[in-house]
Amino acid sequence: MNTDKDQALRDDIRLLGRLLGDTVRAREGEPVFDTIERIRRDSIRFHRDDDHGARAELEAALNALSRDDTLHVVRAFSYFSHLANLAEDQHRIRRSRAHLIAGSTPREGSLAHAMNRAFDAGLDAAALTDFFSTAQVVPVLTAHPTEVQRKSILNCQTAIARLLDQRDRMTLTPEERRENDDALRRGVLTLWQTRMLRPAKLSVVDEVTNGLGYHETTFMHEVPRLYAAIEDALADHLATRDEGLAERELPAFLQIGSWIGGDRDGNPFVTAAMLEQALAMQCQRVLDYYLDELQTLASQLSLASLLVPASQELLALADASPDRSPHRSDEPYRRAVVGIHARLAATRTQLLGGPAASNAIAPYPSPEALTADLAIVHRSLVANGSADLARGRLRRIRRAVSVFGFHLAPIDLRQNSEVHERVVAELLEVAQPGTRYAKLNEEQRISLLVAELASARPLHSPHYTYSEETSAELAIFRMAREAHRRYGPASVPNTIISKADGVSDMLELAVLLKEAGLLDPRSNTLAVNVIPLFETIADLQASGPVMDRLLSLPTWKRLLPSRDKTQEVMLGYSDSNKDGGFLTSGWELYKAEIALVDVFRRHGVRLRLFHGRGGSVGRGGGPSYQAILAQPGGAVQGQIRLTEQGEVIGAKYGNPEVGRRNLEVLVAATLEASLLSGDEPAPRTDFLEAMDELSATAFRAYRALVYETAGFEQYFRESTIVDEIAQLNIGSRPAARKKTFAIEDLRAIPWVFSWSQCRLMLPGWYGFGAAIDAYLERHGAAGLERLRAMHREWPFFATLLSNMDMVLAKSDIAIASRYAGLVRDAQLREAIFPRIRAEHEATVAALLKITGQRELLEANPLLKRSIRNRFPYLDPLNHVQVELLRRHRDGSDDERIRRGIHLSINGIAAGLRNSG
Repeated sequence: MNTDKDQALRDDIRLLGRLLGDTVRAREGEPVFDTIERIRRDSIRFHRDDDHGARAELEAALNALSRDDTLHVVRAFSYFSHLANLAEDQHRIRRSRAHLIAGSTPREGSLAHAMNRAFDAGLDAAALTDFFSTAQVVPVLTAHPTEVQRKSILNCQTAIARLLDQRDRMTLTPEERRENDDALRRGVLTLWQTRMLRPAKLSVVDEVTNGLGYHETTFMHEVPRLYAAIEDALADHLATRDEGLAERELPAFLQIGSWIGGDRDGNPFVTAAMLEQALAMQCQRVLDYYLDELQTLASQLSLASLLVPASQELLALADASPDRSPHRSDEPYRRAVVGIHARLAATRTQLLGGPAASNAIAPYPSPEALTADLAIVHRSLVANGSADLARGRLRRIRRAVSVFGFHLAPIDLRQNSEVHERVVAELLEVAQPGTRYAKLNEEQRISLLVAELASARPLHSPHYTYSEETSAELAIFRMAREAHRRYGPASVPNTIISKADGVSDMLELAVLLKEAGLLDPRSNTLAVNVIPLFETIADLQASGPVMDRLLSLPTWKRLLPSRDKTQEVMLGYSDSNKDGGFLTSGWELYKAEIALVDVFRRHGVRLRLFHGRGGSVGRGGGPSYQAILAQPGGAVQGQIRLTEQGEVIGAKYGNPEVGRRNLEVLVAATLEASLLSGDEPAPRTDFLEAMDELSATAFRAYRALVYETAGFEQYFRESTIVDEIAQLNIGSRPAARKKTFAIEDLRAIPWVFSWSQCRLMLPGWYGFGAAIDAYLERHGAAGLERLRAMHREWPFFATLLSNMDMVLAKSDIAIASRYAGLVRDAQLREAIFPRIRAEHEATVAALLKITGQRELLEANPLLKRSIRNRFPYLDPLNHVQVELLRRHRDGSDDERIRRGIHLSINGIAAGLRNSG
């Protein structure tokens, strides 16, 4: 009996690799296949045996490639990375199912594990139900220029993934196996013949369409199933199954948010018209889903009135149905659902336009009205002996409506505080000439804005022509108000202020919301959440005092009851990292949360934190479960929002079953962090003092390199692909907020993505080695023991080191040195790269010393296996990318070179999986 749990994974990788090789041989010819195969074998031999002769042979073969063969090699190794990802995802599903089938102890991150911990701690199902009644868990999809996959490529991958899953779940007959093999071969061939790159720059509409693809593939199907699983788990613990289940249906605490179509910070293409289009596209997608599901449900509920009674309210629904067929006259449930379908179709016409039905059918005024009709069907089935029928498709539709409404995903608005300031300044200057708002200090601004919020009169004058910026900002807020009327308040529930650093930033936005009718000073109601985003190190340090001042304002206190006396605060992981480095960013985020928890507790206001995390460790990425549990006590409080960005969205949610698992992890971690964090002791005082000391040293080391080293900007641009990213058609948003070469103005996304591509991963570790070396020099053996205790006992520090372990394992200093060779100024190169290499060596040594590992990822065998499987296919891509960059920068205008660079970016991103 084969007990090797990873054998099936290796089999899948070999199968997909063989099919890819067969495809290359058939389509491109035997010589091309032989070249690719030789490169593959040499790379594997080097990684497996550390054979430097194989490295030399590999580099010689890559250097000898013609331009056409270079493209074939890049495409082959890129597609293999994609196929290896599919095999790994399938293996995760396979292993998870094996654990469940075997009845194994629930694993960390599962709801079963979280609930068992809760019950072991003395909580009962009623306490858990109370938790869910006020919980809020919201992953928020964002469009950023690191999502390099085309929708067509994702569709090909989905088809291949389903065929792999079929081989796992079914015992196939020989004929069925041949059919599956043939379908896989066709899938790989289609993938090979599908264009990987976009011929035109991605528009915001394209980004909305891509986001909707994940709803269609995963969220609309898996979110209702996850709710059902949670409700059933609670019911099982109460030893009931069907009776009384309706009374324990959970509120819609888990939702999928979106920034796509509403995030205009530095993106001039997000306008009021774009927001309107995004909302309409979402509405169409979700209503079409409901209509399809209702049509299927009507075909299933063929219950005859002679055999099954129906409630009076169900019969009334049936009588109101336009279905007058004599063949269904005795099928009230079917006719009732047909009636619901007809009203929803009328709703679609009302909201989106199109031909109206011939008979006048009243549309639903709100999602709640649709929910009420579906509840009638549910209650009648339960009351008349058909509760099992109520627990199938009907249950999932009802849950989908409660979560997705008519809007599918709530869209957040986001804008930079500087824009709000300019708009308010212009409005005030027109309304009160001579105000000179920009010249006022913070206290003067607060006083003026508070007075303005107390007045019901508008600032905007219809008789004045405002600047394009002011007109656009007011238009988008008015569109948000219209969205509330058309789709409901849940369609646009949040407004976020980038680069917030003072109370006036929140009050400026509040004034703009008042202008749009989203804030009513007469009733003290606020229709959307006003959310400051603290991003830089200084802003994080000031976040506690700023929020203390805001919550002390009577004007703001009067608004909070209309927001359930909850104030949301967003913390920026990406820009704080770019500003102060990995260690300092993580520590200042942690301290900011502690300060905010204390401030909000004193004011009696509920804090909801929104974590602006990226995919890579350098942007706050890493395993979500550990990240949530590592939050300081009181920081979660049953509510958490976090961004899902870049290619991580595809990795997490491209496969429905993997997506369901990732959503379950978020819920489980939020439950544990909220209900069980009181069991964890507060960090020791000496741990906190040690972190302060480490952070200060790491901050100096990072700033000294990035912001204080002459020529570093030039080094960064020449040793990475940051300039080439700007030419890729992978996002609607410019790579920088301003047209400068300053790192301060560069977006954090391309900053991190560029370091990932050259396999240096600098934002995920730089400064740690210097900090540890300095600490041990001051504190000696006692200091090392303290650091080891921090790793053992403090989830925050353990997670920090675990994430750094991952990013260091994905880095390769030898490959990074080849990119450094692209820097034309030899003196500049020699002044910077040896510093980076020395810090990398110091960081690896420090990590191993603290954790006790002999090598990187010793404690994470699954990721270590993943790297072992895929990195032999990444090295050739990096090598080719360097050579193509050199030719391109030497002046070649060959289209094949540009295409090869862009293809290599795609393949490396796929191989790293969380690089942006």
